Amino acid sequence: MDRATTAAAADLEAALHRVRRAFAGMTARPDESNCPCHWGSEEELRLLKTPDVPLDPDLLHRTWSAPDWRDHAAVTRRVLPQFAEALAAGECDEAGRAGRSLAMAGWRTWPEAPVVRAFLDAWWARTLERDAPPRPAYDVFETCVVASGSVTPWLAAWSRRTDPTADRHLLAAARWWVDDLERDEYPSYDVHWDDDEEELARELSAWLGRHAPARLAALGAEPALVDRLTMLGVPSEWRRPDEGGTDMGGPPTGGPATGGTVGGNRPPQR
Repeated sequence: MDRATTAAAADLEAALHRVRRAFAGMTARPDESNCPCHWGSEEELRLLKTPDVPLDPDLLHRTWSAPDWRDHAAVTRRVLPQFAEALAAGECDEAGRAGRSLAMAGWRTWPEAPVVRAFLDAWWARTLERDAPPRPAYDVFETCVVASGSVTPWLAAWSRRTDPTADRHLLAAARWWVDDLERDEYPSYDVHWDDDEEELARELSAWLGRHAPARLAALGAEPALVDRLTMLGVPSEWRRPDEGGTDMGGPPTGGPATGGTVGGNRPPQR
C-alpha cells in the first residue's frame, strides 16, 4: 500500500468517525410510525426511537430505503453512522436508491452538512484509488451524484486522478453509461425529483467527450468505444441529425460543443 492509499484510507476512517460523533444520540421522532406489514414490527420501530442502539443489517436496509417516513430526515440522522459505514464497506447494492434516500432527507440543509459532504468526498477518493473497491466506482459515483444533485465535484476529482487505476474505473463506467448517454438520458433511475436530469446528462456527456477518449485509448480501450465517447462531446443534433438536426456530416467547424439537447424517458431501473 503506497502513501497515497494510506492517506486516503485514513481520510475515510476519519470522515466516518466524524459522522459517528456528529450524529450520536439521534433518534426518530416519538410519533414516527410505519406499516408493520411492509416495514417492520413495533419493537423494531422502538429501536429507532432509542439512541445509539446498533441495528442489524436487514433492519438498517429497511429503514434507510423506506420512502414513507413522517420525518425522513430524523430517521436518516438516526441511522446515518451505520448507513455511512455500510456504504463505505460496499454493503449497499442499490447505489441510486441510497443516494436518493440521502437527498430526500435534505442533508445539504443540515448544520452537519459539511460532515456528510466530507464523508462522500473521502469515500469517492478512496474508491478511485483502489484496484478493487467494495463497489464499482460507477456505483459510488451514482450514490454521490444522486445524494448531492451534481456531477461536478465528483468529475473534478476524477479529472485530478489520471493514474491507471482511476482510468480502469473510468473505462468500466464509460461502458456502463454510454448507451444511456447516447440517448441523452442520465444513467440513473433514482435522481431526485428536484434535480435537472437533462443538465446532469449534458455535463456528464461533455466531460466524457473531453476527458475519456485520450485516457481510455492510452489504456487500450476498444476503438469503437473511444469513438462513441468522443461523439458524446458533440451536440446531440449533430450526433443524431435524423431527430431534428441538419445532416451536414459532422459538428460545426471549430470543434465539438460541450453539451446538447437532452430529453427522453428515464432508463430502466437496474
